[in-house]
Amino acid sequence: MANANKDQKSDQKSKKGTWTEGFGSLVLAVGIALFIRWLFVEAYVIPSGSMLPTLLIRDHIFVNKLIYGIRVPFSKTWIAEFREPTRGEVIVFRFPIEEGTFFIKRVVGVPGDRVEYEDGKLVINGEEVEVRAPSDPDALEWVRDKDLQIGTKDDFVHFEEVLGEHPHSVLLRRGQYHQGTGGEVVIPEDKLLVMGDNRDNSNDSREWGFVPTENVLGRAMFVWLSCEETLPVLSFLCNPLTLRWNRFFDTIE
Repeated sequence: MANANKDQKSDQKSKKGTWTEGFGSLVLAVGIALFIRWLFVEAYVIPSGSMLPTLLIRDHIFVNKLIYGIRVPFSKTWIAEFREPTRGEVIVFRFPIEEGTFFIKRVVGVPGDRVEYEDGKLVINGEEVEVRAPSDPDALEWVRDKDLQIGTKDDFVHFEEVLGEHPHSVLLRRGQYHQGTGGEVVIPEDKLLVMGDNRDNSNDSREWGFVPTENVLGRAMFVWLSCEETLPVLSFLCNPLTLRWNRFFDTIE
């Protein structure tokens, strides 16, 4: 009987030790995940077609949060600032008007730049930005008419724009008025001018002004998952039957 009691107590201690170890491992794992998210990388899902055809609706992307510097967690205060975003980079930032909302756009103008965008033509510091035939003519393969919201793919012109070291696809609607900047604008210190690659269907700096550099969270790196539709019941999960396999691990230029 005494041996049975000893065995029972030993089992209880063993179970308690196992539970404690398991809980400790869980806390450690969560801590590591939060540390990685704060310092290195964070995942986002593309909700709209404003960056078509570079980014598709329901592209799941990773964002490099370390590239521009290190911040105090959950604040805009820099611990160490490495560099500012450069022209042509795709960035994720807090929407200046509603900072609980995150936007993703392309940097078109940096502090000191003189930028004018009229009739679909982009001019920076007095020089028209180079445009050319798209190097990837199949870039519209996965773009659906319903993703464009207005018209069909046949209503759009697809070309390649070269901003710094970042050639990228751009869409313009044929024969339509292309919203401009209202003349030449000068980008103030610590501000950025951003636009979507789907130029005629993008809520960007042409609507609401500049992005403070302190609002920038990081640079978009690559697509790690992409799908056309989500599950009917669990709208945050991709429908595996609609995965866009050829977009997995595509870098974002």
